[in-house]
Amino acid sequence: GGAAFGGLFWNWFWTQHLMSRDNPQDWGHAYVIPLISGYLVWRRRAEIAAQVPRTFWPALAPMLAGIFGYVFFNVGYPNHMFQAASMVMTLGAALLLMLGPGIFRFLALPVVFLLFMSTISEAVMNVVTFPLQLLASKGAWLILALLGKPLGYGVEVAGNNLTLYPASGAPVPLNVAEQCSGMRMVIAFIALASAYALLGCRWWWERLAMVLIASPVAILMNVVRVAVLGLLSL
Repeated sequence: GGAAFGGLFWNWFWTQHLMSRDNPQDWGHAYVIPLISGYLVWRRRAEIAAQVPRTFWPALAPMLAGIFGYVFFNVGYPNHMFQAASMVMTLGAALLLMLGPGIFRFLALPVVFLLFMSTISEAVMNVVTFPLQLLASKGAWLILALLGKPLGYGVEVAGNNLTLYPASGAPVPLNVAEQCSGMRMVIAFIALASAYALLGCRWWWERLAMVLIASPVAILMNVVRVAVLGLLSL
């Protein structure tokens, strides 16, 4: 079963490996996600072993739908992110089919967590990235403006461009490019927060709070990073 699953989805795994290898600063965390999922399952091994496996035939329909979706998003409408969703759907449905609901309830969250392995579609990135660029530039401008008077410089913001005016010397332009938008930092923070929520939080509301706070923290850290880059450029 494992060999058949790996063979069916080999193209996705290889493509994701190449993306993570070539862009480790953005997608290197994809290598760690399966290890975390595996550890989540291993922690519940005693409870899983106490259950009796049984075939759950209704899961055959979503399994076949997942396989069909993977083929469609390879041939009909190529999309790496949707391929990943189809793969995870197929895996979850196959486990439910072979093991039954009693065991799958311990496997559901680890399986869903595997979605963090995938890179995000460029279409999604393009929609979200520019607003984050503007947020990073305006947030950095606010920090730099607060520090400007005591440190003796001025700063202006126009869109995603900052201009710093030292007390002496030429103005220093600073462009908050797509790579500085913080989108990839947000994804990594959410993945990390989700892992900690599953491993270290006992109650559901603690887990939810941990995941919800990840994005604001990541955005704030990116704003501080851009502001620091501005100070270093003076």
